[in-house]
Amino acid sequence: MSSSSGPLIEELQCTICLDVFTDPVSTPCRHNFCKTCLNKHWDNSQTCNCPYCKETFNQRPDLKINTTLQEFVDHYKKKSPEKKTEVLCDYCEETQLKALKLCLVCQSSYCETHLQPHLRVASLKKHKLMDPVSNLEDYIYQKHERPLELFCRDDQTCVCLMCTATDHKNHNTVPVEEESEEKKTQLLKDVQQMIQDRIKKIQDIKHSAEVRKINTEKEKAAHVELFTDLIRSTERCQTELLEMMVEQQKAAEKQEQKLTEELEHEIIELKMSNTELEQLSHTEDHLHLLQIYSLLCSPTNTRSWPEIRMKTDESLENLRKALTQLQETLDEKLMQTVSTELKWMQQYAVDVTLDPDTANPYLILSDDRKQVRHGEIKQKLPENPKRFDRDVCVLGKEGFSSGSFYFKVQVKGKTEWDLGVARESINRKGKIPLCPSYGYWTVWLRNGNEYAALCDTPVSLSLRVKPQRVGVFVDYEEGLVSFYDVESCSHIYSYTGQSFTDKLYPYFSPCNNDGGENSSPLIITPVIHEFTRLTAVETLDKNKDYDDYD
Repeated sequence: MSSSSGPLIEELQCTICLDVFTDPVSTPCRHNFCKTCLNKHWDNSQTCNCPYCKETFNQRPDLKINTTLQEFVDHYKKKSPEKKTEVLCDYCEETQLKALKLCLVCQSSYCETHLQPHLRVASLKKHKLMDPVSNLEDYIYQKHERPLELFCRDDQTCVCLMCTATDHKNHNTVPVEEESEEKKTQLLKDVQQMIQDRIKKIQDIKHSAEVRKINTEKEKAAHVELFTDLIRSTERCQTELLEMMVEQQKAAEKQEQKLTEELEHEIIELKMSNTELEQLSHTEDHLHLLQIYSLLCSPTNTRSWPEIRMKTDESLENLRKALTQLQETLDEKLMQTVSTELKWMQQYAVDVTLDPDTANPYLILSDDRKQVRHGEIKQKLPENPKRFDRDVCVLGKEGFSSGSFYFKVQVKGKTEWDLGVARESINRKGKIPLCPSYGYWTVWLRNGNEYAALCDTPVSLSLRVKPQRVGVFVDYEEGLVSFYDVESCSHIYSYTGQSFTDKLYPYFSPCNNDGGENSSPLIITPVIHEFTRLTAVETLDKNKDYDDYD
């Protein structure tokens, strides 16, 4: 390595091979080496230590390319010529020898033999010599035909000695060597500072990632606790209902047994009366018969069956009320949970716009790329491999390959629609099955009231109310795609345990116009931090504070 490279190259030089880095890696002690050089050093050593500072590591570090340093190396190699053009002596007559030096005053190159006068003659010794170059004209000021040996700091340009008496008179000029050394030193400082700034940025990114990971774990734990409480509440309500049903069953059985005993007692009394009547029928004691007639005709403690049926109906009505109350309690708790969930998802809201390059020719997009509807007339659009040619659908412009995102779509007034997400590598030509195996995670509406989740085997969905706005939430790492009815704060469906590898894009299909019956557009609506429905839900439980989820 040439010593003329200066201190800058030393920062980009491996201390093992003494050459510019190839695939630079950093040790835990922050020294840099070529990846191959360091691996060979450790392969041939009994201990794993730093070749520079000798610090020993308990485990062999996992070496990864230092991308910041690699950028500087690539930049240096791009700027530095790999091989200089050979310069020949200007004074050799027959066979020209390689030039050893160039004289800027004489503006000629000399081999070792023809250079001797410049080394012996006193007047020639004062001439400025340098390493030979092929582009001599770049070192000479053509106007004055003098070498550029000075640097004007006022005008930031190289000048010759004659310039200081003309155009650059009274300017601050210094020898080019002095200015070069200062700029080299400053450049080295700048590069070092850039390296430190990027190291600091990497540390900040790692710290931010750790903080985000911790916060995500806390959020997950909070949601697990929330759903656990809901499950426990549901189980408790179920237990209470079952206990109440058992108690009512026991009470009914006890009442039935009591009524049966009373009726059996009445039957015995009636049989006794019947026997006595039979006996009296054979007697001529007519006066005694008339005296006990009223008693024989009116058995005591006789209970009517309509009264028994009324008590049974009353028990059933109480049971129905208990079931209704339990359902209302569960609905309320579920609504509160989904309300909280929707508020939590707002932090992952993204601004989704429609991608016209993917839109089927029958679809009409609004100018702001927030609405899409079926136009019934096929438009003449440029051919594009990203465009759907048969299915009337369109993708969002923005794709996501990590983290979580949430968006909302208005479906009001429509009888058919499809919503969800699709992977980037989907086939967009011909008829496409909407299912996870083909890269789609969607739900749809058909015939005005038939909802389904389009799994590999479609799942029919029973919704109590017709959604007006649908929220779509995706957690890329968790493999989760969830759909919510924003207005009623209810969960529609979730795809769980999915494995995402491509970018995911929001997917929209307004479906066919259907003669105007399904002409309403799908509208991407902004996610705001106030839900009218959520506010109403919160009033159901004034003791519960959901503000922490804003």
